[in-house]
Amino acid sequence: MNELKIKVCGMRDPENISGVVAARPDFIGFIFYPKSKRFVGFDHSPEVLSVVPESVKKVGVFVDETPEKLLEIYKNWKLDVVQLHGNETPEYCRQIRNSGITVFKAFSVDESFDFAALEAYSGVCDFFLFDTKGQLPGGTGQKFNWELLEKYKGSVPFFLSGGIGPDDLEAIRNFEHPRWRGIDINSGFEISPALKDVEKVKSFISAIRKSNYK
Repeated sequence: MNELKIKVCGMRDPENISGVVAARPDFIGFIFYPKSKRFVGFDHSPEVLSVVPESVKKVGVFVDETPEKLLEIYKNWKLDVVQLHGNETPEYCRQIRNSGITVFKAFSVDESFDFAALEAYSGVCDFFLFDTKGQLPGGTGQKFNWELLEKYKGSVPFFLSGGIGPDDLEAIRNFEHPRWRGIDINSGFEISPALKDVEKVKSFISAIRKSNYK
């Protein structure tokens, strides 16, 4: 297995972003969903874009957005990846991916999740992101039972998401799956919505990098 990729999501403040990217995450996420407490706004921010190095890929998180508006934001924000967090169909994913865009598709997992439904998304998504099922789209700040992923037998690699915090290094060390490629962190490292505790992020990423999480 390749070295775990790390995505820090829900960013908005340029100074805070500058501190986070100094920890060298692989991806940084911006949420383009107005109902989210971490909504970054639709108009592109030169201040934000100027502090993100090319080595950190910019991910735009969308929820059931029209393809036209998504592509406009993708271009204006100079994004590298699109993460779809709503009820987007395989056809929708195919349309976005055929535009030359890397596609992450998020799925909310609970005990009743039908992993067989993921087969329709194979070939039209680059990565899946498994999150905790909640009442609304987006993160819940809670972890789901990772043992449920033993039921996932597909070929699309995935990121773990949902309530991961500084105390989860041991759980990450103990988790195994042949398609697991990364982790997504957000609210578990926040001082307030969209504002990360930079030292906690740096310490966590450093521990991941130095340990044998492969």
